[in-house]
Amino acid sequence: MKLLLLPGDGIGPEVLAEARAVLGALALPGLEVGEAPFGGAAIDATGVPLPEATKAAALAADAVLMGAVGGPQWAGQPYDLRPEAGLLALRAAMQVFANLRPARLFPALADASTLKREVVEGLDILFVRELVGGVYFGEPRGIEQLPSGERVGVNTQRYAEHEIVRVADTAFALARARGGHVTSVDKANVMESGLLWREVVTARQAQAFADVPLSHMLADSCAMELVRNPRRFDVILTDNLFGDLLSDLAAMLTGSLGMLPSAALGAPGTPGLYEPIHGSAPDIAGKGIANPCAAILSLAMALRHSLGAPQAADRVEAAVGRALEGGARTRDLGGSLTTREMGAAIVESLAP
Repeated sequence: MKLLLLPGDGIGPEVLAEARAVLGALALPGLEVGEAPFGGAAIDATGVPLPEATKAAALAADAVLMGAVGGPQWAGQPYDLRPEAGLLALRAAMQVFANLRPARLFPALADASTLKREVVEGLDILFVRELVGGVYFGEPRGIEQLPSGERVGVNTQRYAEHEIVRVADTAFALARARGGHVTSVDKANVMESGLLWREVVTARQAQAFADVPLSHMLADSCAMELVRNPRRFDVILTDNLFGDLLSDLAAMLTGSLGMLPSAALGAPGTPGLYEPIHGSAPDIAGKGIANPCAAILSLAMALRHSLGAPQAADRVEAAVGRALEGGARTRDLGGSLTTREMGAAIVESLAP
């Protein structure tokens, strides 16, 4: 099996270093690990955020583990040459259409959430976000100048039925495995794309997943319910834009954005893309205080979904839990451990 590491920018290299340390402690036989430039680091080295060699290495791997991309030093770049454009291009090239974002509260962090313990204790939500369609990819897009001289920004929200079906199938299959239910989120009341989304998801459930309970919710209502009664949710299925916003909101229910991993999956047999959802955090980059848990838990997801090592994934997740139970905390969790010290605490907690 082949794992490609893309450290990227900001705190990306720092947190991925700790994921690599965990991987080294696992000592998995037959796993090849490579590394390639990506994002702003690749712009500095090659002039583009996604070099052809990096894209080729990603497509040849079984799993890709990314750190983070972006930073103020590249803000002046044209949109198609910014670090974030490299990430969108990589997702499109890999055709990883289903983004899995678990929002799970580790018991030791029940008091770290901004909500009361009784509201969040036992929280275990899985977001399934469509990742390569919708408003982030729809055409036409751009900034146009009218004859009057006024400028207009244009982005297009667009979904085809097959794009909705394939991500819905992923959500229903995961909910079935969890013994849970699916809440499909849209804006069917004001958006035609949302209406189509609701119709297609409803039809797909009736056709192939009648045993999995399905309900529908408007995106704004879902945001409200996530902070009022988050434990009502199990699997949340949503489009690219709403999934981006709502999963970040849910991240704070778990105590810190630094705790949430993600997986982006395509068709069976294709490589998966894994990344912490916290971003590059340029304000703390280089200070050695970033929380590496999300990157390490993203590694666990790669081991489970792409690298054929579910037992190793269980070991990693259990080690994170034990380290937290033992009091290990980075600053975002109210502690004082450095990135390296937190990583070391997790390595030390790995069961043989």
